[in-house]
Amino acid sequence: MFTLGPLGFATPALLLALVALPLLWWLLRAVPPAPVIRRFPGVALLIGLKDETTETDKTPWWLLVLRALAVAALIFGFSGPVLNPQAARDGTGPLLIVMDASWASAADWQRRQTRVEDLLSEAQRASRPVAVVALTDLPSGETAFRAAEYWAERVPGLAPAPFTANQAQLDAWLDRLPDAFDTYWLSDGLAHDYRDGLTDALQARGVLTAFETSRPVVALAPPELREGVIHLTAHRTEGLPEREIEITASGRDPAGVERVLASAATRFDADATQTTLELTLQPELRNRITRFQISGERSAGAVALADDALQRRKVALLAGRDGREGLDLLSPFFYLRQALEPVAELIESPSVDDLLLTSPDVLILVDVAQLGELETAQILDFVNDGGLLLRFAGPRLAASDVARAEEDPLLPVRLRIGGRTVGGAMSWGEPRRLREFSQDSPFAGLSIPQEVTISAQVLAQPDPALGERTIASLADGTPLVTRKFSGDGQVALIHTTANAEWSTLPLSGLFVDMLERLAVSTRPTAPTRDALIGTQWQPERLLDGFGQVIDASANPVVPGEVLAEGQYGPDLLPGVYRSAVGSLALNIGQADMTLSTSDWPATVQVERDTQREERDLTAFFLTLGLGALMIDILAALWISGRLRGATAILALVALGLHGTPAQADDAPGDDRLALQATSDMVLAHVLTGDARVDDMARAGLLGLGRTLFSRTSVEPGPPIGVDLESDELTFFPFLYWPITEESAIPSDAAYSKLNRYLRGGGMIMFDTRDAELAGLTRTTPEARRLQAIARPLDIPPLEPVPEDHVLTRTFYLLQEFPGRFSGRDVWVEASPADAERADGMPFRNLNDGVTPVIIGGHDWASAWAVDDAGSPLVRLGMGVTGEQQREMAYRFGVNLITHVLTGNYKSDQVHVPALLERIGQ
Repeated sequence: MFTLGPLGFATPALLLALVALPLLWWLLRAVPPAPVIRRFPGVALLIGLKDETTETDKTPWWLLVLRALAVAALIFGFSGPVLNPQAARDGTGPLLIVMDASWASAADWQRRQTRVEDLLSEAQRASRPVAVVALTDLPSGETAFRAAEYWAERVPGLAPAPFTANQAQLDAWLDRLPDAFDTYWLSDGLAHDYRDGLTDALQARGVLTAFETSRPVVALAPPELREGVIHLTAHRTEGLPEREIEITASGRDPAGVERVLASAATRFDADATQTTLELTLQPELRNRITRFQISGERSAGAVALADDALQRRKVALLAGRDGREGLDLLSPFFYLRQALEPVAELIESPSVDDLLLTSPDVLILVDVAQLGELETAQILDFVNDGGLLLRFAGPRLAASDVARAEEDPLLPVRLRIGGRTVGGAMSWGEPRRLREFSQDSPFAGLSIPQEVTISAQVLAQPDPALGERTIASLADGTPLVTRKFSGDGQVALIHTTANAEWSTLPLSGLFVDMLERLAVSTRPTAPTRDALIGTQWQPERLLDGFGQVIDASANPVVPGEVLAEGQYGPDLLPGVYRSAVGSLALNIGQADMTLSTSDWPATVQVERDTQREERDLTAFFLTLGLGALMIDILAALWISGRLRGATAILALVALGLHGTPAQADDAPGDDRLALQATSDMVLAHVLTGDARVDDMARAGLLGLGRTLFSRTSVEPGPPIGVDLESDELTFFPFLYWPITEESAIPSDAAYSKLNRYLRGGGMIMFDTRDAELAGLTRTTPEARRLQAIARPLDIPPLEPVPEDHVLTRTFYLLQEFPGRFSGRDVWVEASPADAERADGMPFRNLNDGVTPVIIGGHDWASAWAVDDAGSPLVRLGMGVTGEQQREMAYRFGVNLITHVLTGNYKSDQVHVPALLERIGQ
């Protein structure tokens, strides 16, 4: 390829035609033709006369230059111009394209695919056989060198893996490679253990060229929870400048939809390879988090999945009077507090009602014998709804007659009167040890210390179901821990005390492990290698190379020994694995990891992506030349005086092609808006600038409009998005305004327009869409933004919707107004202070106007939203419960629009007695 600076030519011989450009000067003078000079004496009579139409006697210089440039552009175009041509690769033999294809390659994978496509194009021109190999997916047989066209079809299907190459597999693959070929290695930039050996092996077979991008590699270590604070450590390669990164925490909201729950920023100092972010969240919000991710980074290394180590279950402890003040070690609650406080959110109260109001995951009763009927019913409802009731025995339970004649619903088995103690009526000769846990027990795999012995216990009555309900027993087979399932929850009883009076179990680490296995607490750290041996783990959520969650339902169970090895590969992908003991997250990033950049030997040519991309300029020059020729034609017509006629012909042709006059769609914006808004009753939403929010608002009003059409006489047209700065608002009786954290503050002119709209009878529904988070924090960013937006508006005093407000009965009888969320107040214009209940009427004599604003955070648009086929876009809750919530959201929407269109007409019923009396007169 011939090059001139950054410009190259694939067919440079055609450039010789540029030499003929000076000869074109005489050729081009023929258009228009040069005049013929004739001497005629009578011409003297014409001296002084001026012809209205003139013709030049020669072609103007600027037209000649234009024609020369047009011909030159065409010559350049046909010569195959290329900007920033890459140096051609020598050799005609086989070419092996090797890709690390690891998670570190994912961030700029598109750039790597483009480079492979360029290499294949070069190989196709040189007729070189090619083989493309990903080191994370090595061929099992011989490496096939094929035509470049074969691989060009398969490059788009290549994807990075969430792991790195395996050394043993690499060695076996190298043994099967041929002896002579050139290699182009697309490196991920990290110094892997296999790099040096593979470099030597490939250089021994031919020329090796490496390619690396300038994008730094970053990774996020698993979250660590210490003293209620989440610690997140990010790593990167060395020698980089100062940089700020944002880490987001994502999880599922109560409706089951994954969303960003929190985010914070941290900064890498110059040349620093790691930085740590400390994130403090409320336990309810923290327990929802399933993953952390570095914003803007698309790789499995930039994602850290969360497991049980981050979770803190809420444990309610029914605390009563001890009776032995000052003797902490004898307290029935001392060892429970010591075991649970580091790993659970512990709530204590002497009232069952107060404990259950906190919505705990676990309720613990320590030596509680008698419970009232109301308390029993409350606890039973808690268990049936999925809660865990854990009970400990003790002197009170042993002396009571609870569960003697028949099974108690709050105990897993029937009990025998009294107990079994060393030296008692049913005595042991010595304290008993525990029997090894069976494989079907939740305690399977736990080692039993020699010092753990039981000296007293409450005995279970023999029963046909006793065997299947026993999950731990003593060496003689006596049940020590029994459990039964009730509804969606379970009831478990430990037949000894929670303190050290009857056993040494609370003094051992086994006590903590057993609480963890019963899901009372969660483990603070990852299980040890020994704890994993003999266990089975089901993949729950797995990551691909880009850090996206993939379906793991069809993946086989993974033995604990494989997890203990921690060697990622096709059979062990990073993700969350679950077993009977809980969940375990395997992440690419680690707290002690080091990301070192690759160091290539001097004999390897290294290409960088900082080189300018090669661009084919053929189309540019050909288009430029043809465009110049078109301009030349118009210029020639203008010089010859024929441009006006040609323009008229072109106009007639264009008019004939267009066919019809402009329609309403071609009208100015305000006219089109007025036509659309007045042809039908139209629901409108305020454009926020966030495409996702605006699309959801439009879909929500579309779904509400279809519901109104099918259930009422209201037939809305398609919803319209309104720009507060430029659009007129008076066409719309109702505006839905979703508030985001980044919502822009309107201008003074827009506020004037909004206040005029509110005073004229319009209604605005402000939806902060934060009802879920608003219950966890005092205020939210959306609520603060709403306060800033609403401050200049002429809004009357507000109050939560009263029970007798017209919104509760305009069409449907309602007492709540759910959207995607429910449970928070909805605010409307406050009722008059002198409003009184009318005689014989269930509501007050309120004003006759429509509330100008409605404020809430239920995300109504998401609950109403449908696609073009009428199917819901957002899932609400689970199963039938979610669809019932959607139905109530639609009913509220019908009531809302009915209220907008009719006012408080139903409140006029307070005047019925007076009207009837007047008619009677």
